[in-house]
Amino acid sequence: METVRTSQTLVLPEGYSAYEINADEDLSLQLKIIRPCDVFVRILKAAKMQVNIEAAEGVKAAVLFYNSSKDTVTSSECHTVMKDADLTVAYGECNGAETYRKVKVELKESGANALLSTASLVNEKKEYRMEVANLAPHTSGDIRNFAVVLSEGRLMIDAIGRIVKGAYRSESHQTSRALSFAEGQRSEILPELLIDENDVQASHAMSIGRVDEDQLYYMMSRGLSIEQCTSLISTGYLMPVTEVLKNEELRSTLAEEMERKITELCSM
Repeated sequence: METVRTSQTLVLPEGYSAYEINADEDLSLQLKIIRPCDVFVRILKAAKMQVNIEAAEGVKAAVLFYNSSKDTVTSSECHTVMKDADLTVAYGECNGAETYRKVKVELKESGANALLSTASLVNEKKEYRMEVANLAPHTSGDIRNFAVVLSEGRLMIDAIGRIVKGAYRSESHQTSRALSFAEGQRSEILPELLIDENDVQASHAMSIGRVDEDQLYYMMSRGLSIEQCTSLISTGYLMPVTEVLKNEELRSTLAEEMERKITELCSM
């Protein structure tokens, strides 16, 4: 795994690659994708980040940012997807620190597709502004946010799908769901569809709610504590983010790490 400590531009190799951000200063990171690839980026330390991904014509790529930082992370990102390219950008957040993330994906040419996804265990303040903008015809954007909000957590998600005039026969979809285990936890999700073209497909789905009481009762009747129930349900809810990348060894390692961290945070 290559360590990134200073601002730089990376031309990503074909296949799987992994990077670790461990910076003592503000960081600007440019990721250029010209070949099919899967990329894992672990964030260990980076107070403020500016991240840009460029997906060239025809490539298919997935990038997973996994936040392991013990300190607040603030990230501003703009990603561009060119003709017939397919880009997935996912974020795993199971750390115990605040996160402020503003992400915009621009579908700039015909045939461009993008999926923007988050999976968050929230026991501090997490604020996300996630936007996918269809700037050309025959483009498709999807936003998926899943969060489990613990007792001390505060979640804010602004999910924006934008289709500009002239981006006909395009699609913009989004799903955002926040799950909690007790009353009084603070979650706010704002689903927005800003559509300036008629010949399009667009949808949004949003839910904020507590875990089913019957499900909890059933699990506890089998001898599990409330902490164990919380950990198991949270793990099942958030684990699909590990499936973004094809590397089986990474999937297994990341799943074990997420399970340990979820268990730790749910027991606090």
